[in-house]
Amino acid sequence: MSLDPQVVAYRAARAAAGTPPLYTQTLAEARAADLAAIRAGGGDVEPVHEVRDTTVPGPGGDLRVRVYRPAGDGPLPTLVYFFGGGWTLGSVETADGICRRLANATPCQVVTVGYRLAPEHPFPAAVLDCHAATRWLAGHAAELGVDPDRLVVGGDSAGGNLAAAVTLLARAEGGPRLAGQLLVYPNTDQRAAPRPAADQDPLLFNRHSVDWYRGHYLADPADATDPLASPLLADDLSGLPPALVVTAEHDPLRDEGQRYAQRLRESGVPVRATCYPGMIHGFFAMPGVFDAGRRAQDEAAAFLREVFGLPTPPADAPVTATVGDER
Repeated sequence: MSLDPQVVAYRAARAAAGTPPLYTQTLAEARAADLAAIRAGGGDVEPVHEVRDTTVPGPGGDLRVRVYRPAGDGPLPTLVYFFGGGWTLGSVETADGICRRLANATPCQVVTVGYRLAPEHPFPAAVLDCHAATRWLAGHAAELGVDPDRLVVGGDSAGGNLAAAVTLLARAEGGPRLAGQLLVYPNTDQRAAPRPAADQDPLLFNRHSVDWYRGHYLADPADATDPLASPLLADDLSGLPPALVVTAEHDPLRDEGQRYAQRLRESGVPVRATCYPGMIHGFFAMPGVFDAGRRAQDEAAAFLREVFGLPTPPADAPVTATVGDER
C-alpha cells in the first residue's frame, strides 16, 4: 500500500527544509532535533489536572520521573510509560504529549521514567532502570497514589522494547504484577538482519536508523541475543500480561512487532494487534501531523480502560489544570 497522503506531505516538507537524518548528526544535535521534531508534530499541549516532576531510586542513582494525574482522589490506575528514541535519544519531555493525552483520554495516572541513555549507559542500563522504577512504584504505591493492582507498562519504539523487557523481568523476579502492556512499534529483535533495499529513505526512519540506534545501545553485539534486548527471542512468553501491539505499515520494525504479537498470542496471552496502513515509524507521537496518530492514541486509551476496568468517559468531559501544570 502507498504512503498516506499526510505522510507524503510530511516527507515533502522535510525535503524542502533539507532536514538531515538523525543518524548523520552528533548525539547532541540529534537529541535536540528529536525533541524539536516531536514538539512540532505533537499538536496542542493538553492541560492535565496535575503534572509534577520527582525522582525514584534506580540502580545507578535517582531516576527522574514525571507524574500526570487526572482529577480524582485516592489511588489511581497507573500507566508507567517509557519514551522512545532508540535508547539513545529522548527524555521525559519527548513523551510529554503522549502522556498528557493518555492521562486525559483514559483517564488514568501516567508516570514516565527518565531512564539512562546509551551510549553513555549501554544495555542493560535502560532495562534495569525501567524495571526498578516500576517495582518501586508498585512497592511504594501510596506515595504517588498508585493502585498497585492496576499497573500497566508501555512505550513507543525503544520504549516498547523496554516495556516488553520489563514484563519478562517482572515475571522472572516475582513482580510487580502487571495488568497489561502497551507496545507501540516496538523493537523486539536486535539481531542484525538484511532489510529491504528500498527501506533506506533518508527522509524517514529507515534501516540505517535501526542500525545506528542498535550500535549505540549494544556495546557488545552478542547482547542482541539476550531476551531483555530482543524479547522476541525469549523461550517462553506465557503468563505475560495482556497486550496491545501497534505497528505502522511503512516501518522497518513492522514485521518484528507483528511477530511478537503472534508469539504472545500463541503463548496464550490476550493480544490486540493493529497495523496502521500508510503510516511510518513515529506517527503515534505526532497526532498534530497525522490523524492516524490520534486514532492510535485513542486505541491505546481504550485498551487501557479495558485492562483497568474503567468505563468510557463522556466525550465532553472537561479537563482542568491545577498545581504543577506549568509546562
